[in-house]
Amino acid sequence: MRILVSGSSGLVGSALVPALRAEGHAVVRLVRGELGSGDFLTWDPASGTIDQQALEGFDAVIHLAGESIAAKRWTAEEKARIRDSREKGTRLLCESLARTLHPPPTLVSASAVGYYGDRGEEVLREESPPGLGFLAEVCRAWEAATEPALSRGIRVVNLRIGMVLSPTGGALARMLTPFRLGVGGVVGSGKQYMSWIALNDVLGVIRHVLSREELSGPVNAVAPNPVTNREFTKTLGRVLSRPTILPLPAFAARLAFGEMADAVLLASARVEPARLLSSGYRFQFPELEGALRHLLRPASARL
Repeated sequence: MRILVSGSSGLVGSALVPALRAEGHAVVRLVRGELGSGDFLTWDPASGTIDQQALEGFDAVIHLAGESIAAKRWTAEEKARIRDSREKGTRLLCESLARTLHPPPTLVSASAVGYYGDRGEEVLREESPPGLGFLAEVCRAWEAATEPALSRGIRVVNLRIGMVLSPTGGALARMLTPFRLGVGGVVGSGKQYMSWIALNDVLGVIRHVLSREELSGPVNAVAPNPVTNREFTKTLGRVLSRPTILPLPAFAARLAFGEMADAVLLASARVEPARLLSSGYRFQFPELEGALRHLLRPASARL
């Protein structure tokens, strides 16, 4: 297929583009700040500009672009950047795709399990209602911004992605240094659920939804076995052969990270990939320990 990918420099996108090309697909990246030639097209979500004519002729679009939610402390300005990069960027892309003469049959647009908010031990499936708080509001707006593509007849899949595990970026990469030094530990009560997914499976899920025409709307991209923060901490310590005895109390997390602590570190989302499982997707890494042992082996051993 000829596939357009936004967010190609991010954790998922930088792994997805070479994986798709290795399978024989022609991949074009949608990027900011480069001249539109070769294997990339240009857009500027902030100013609302995009190379409209160049959007013709794609078989699928995979939209992954968005500001990191954990790069900086959440000031009002940072929250606006996070929200606008998702809502305005997605709406610009979808309105532009809707104006093409021959729109792509499929749009896979990233969302996140933040949609569900802080829900304790409740099992959350795609039909579960949205939660409360900043991230839930962002995710609702993010998904709603795909409506112009949907109205044009494009099959839209909203991937609600959990915590992506990779040693090269994201949450796991940030945890590795303190855990290897023996200063990792439980965050808050440790009872909050973490819905995770190995990077390998994120790529597998994207390929799966591209090929399953019956899938549209929200799809939870998480492993089938979420764990509590306490279970995650013990498992990572066991895989690294390090102690995990230094907790990070909730008040200390809030002092260090502000509002982000409650939304990212202390919130609980026990999410189930119901639609993936019912559509026949088989996870490479359904269990946390197996995923961590694979990901944290030397690169040569992971091939």
